[in-house]
Amino acid sequence: MGYGMGQAVARAGGCRVIRAGVLRLFLAIQMFTLCATMSACATLPDVRDLAGKLDAADTPTIATPRGALPAPKAESLLSQRVHNAKKTDLKELAALEEAATGSPLIAGNKVTLLFDGPATINAMMSAIAGAKDHINFETYIFDEDELGLKFANLLMEKQRSGVQVNIIYDGIGTLDVSAGFFKRLRDAGIKLTEFNPVNPLKRFGRWRINNRDHRKILVVDGKIGFTGGINIAEDYSHSSLFRSRKQSSAELGWRDTHLRIEGPAVATLQMLFLDTWARQSSDPLPDLTYFPHLSAVGDKVVRIVASRPGSDFEIYKAFTLALQEAKTSIHMTNAYFAPDAQILEKLLDAARRGVDVRIVFPSQSDVGAVYYAGRSFYTELLQSGVHVYELKGSVLHAKTTVIDSAWSTVGSSNFDIRSFLHNDEINVIVLDAAFGKNMESAFQEDLRNSDEIKLDKWEQRSMAERIKEWGARRLAYYL
Repeated sequence: MGYGMGQAVARAGGCRVIRAGVLRLFLAIQMFTLCATMSACATLPDVRDLAGKLDAADTPTIATPRGALPAPKAESLLSQRVHNAKKTDLKELAALEEAATGSPLIAGNKVTLLFDGPATINAMMSAIAGAKDHINFETYIFDEDELGLKFANLLMEKQRSGVQVNIIYDGIGTLDVSAGFFKRLRDAGIKLTEFNPVNPLKRFGRWRINNRDHRKILVVDGKIGFTGGINIAEDYSHSSLFRSRKQSSAELGWRDTHLRIEGPAVATLQMLFLDTWARQSSDPLPDLTYFPHLSAVGDKVVRIVASRPGSDFEIYKAFTLALQEAKTSIHMTNAYFAPDAQILEKLLDAARRGVDVRIVFPSQSDVGAVYYAGRSFYTELLQSGVHVYELKGSVLHAKTTVIDSAWSTVGSSNFDIRSFLHNDEINVIVLDAAFGKNMESAFQEDLRNSDEIKLDKWEQRSMAERIKEWGARRLAYYL
């Protein structure tokens, strides 16, 4: 859930599924018609020789609470974090990424992987319960269901206790949520802003219905941050099969991944929230301690990469560079896969040159058109040597990649044109062998809960399936 132009609940709320599916298809067709009849659509940049076009420094910048590290110390720190990375020159990759994204590496962080809804929601609510000054929360989905009400009640409780709560929610992602739900939050004193309202009369100016806020950011007191793929919805009330002994599919929640971050990198999450608020709302936020001093609390070196329409395609470029620099392995889980030709070719090239490329896709999806768009790439992937898997039991919503067991990313961005071009997105890149090992362990667990797709069997699928794939592929740009 929380993808692009609509929302759906795969296990419950049948009418909502139909409404969301129809809305997504209607909007996709409308965007297609507008682009075809009025002007050229926005496009992704030429990245065919991205590395050669960049003026990268010899050593990447590593920011700390006391300023940037001198080059020798930066090199030493990177070598410590990725000492067992196989054949990968992560110093060069990190320098190229900085030149492409404008975002430095940030040292001294504690980064905790959170798997599935219950663990993530509990960690977020625990942090919220301990808030003393403010809570900044940005999300695509904030549902008016049992979990959403529980989350909202806690936020209202904190607001009444004197902690300022500020919320950014997406206009499409909350389309089915009643006005009364948000009124109760406002009446409690919470400040809210709707990102790109569907109704153009709500906010005068350019109507950007195709541009959505797909980020998920929570910052508590400027000291604890969360980001990743998880929205606030009942689908996250239960865990998936991931590291679980559950057998009943009726009890399975969505499979997703999130991060809890402490340390200097939290300030970047905070800046992104405040920037979005300033762009979307004329209502200024109260003057609070949004940027407390943040000491080093861990050993993780991270880069926070954010992109939005009209920016410099930062996430797209970061993925492009990581794929082309991969030496041994690319292991990806991604729910919505509809890349453009350039970045797809980077992925296929990696497999052709002997990199172990494995991708876990969903076997079921909340968005049928995107599901079939993803499947339309299977033949190309399999023929190039990519290993393709489909997750069993749960809806897959995770957006994670680990390359060469040392370069890892978790975020909101799907591997598709919509995320790279049309949405506000955020990804956290971690350069760390120990963290990469944990990411690899999680990926192997997902493989155990997946079925591998073989080319010979795949080619026997029905003509009806092929037609669905063909049609979805034609709309991939707009989905």
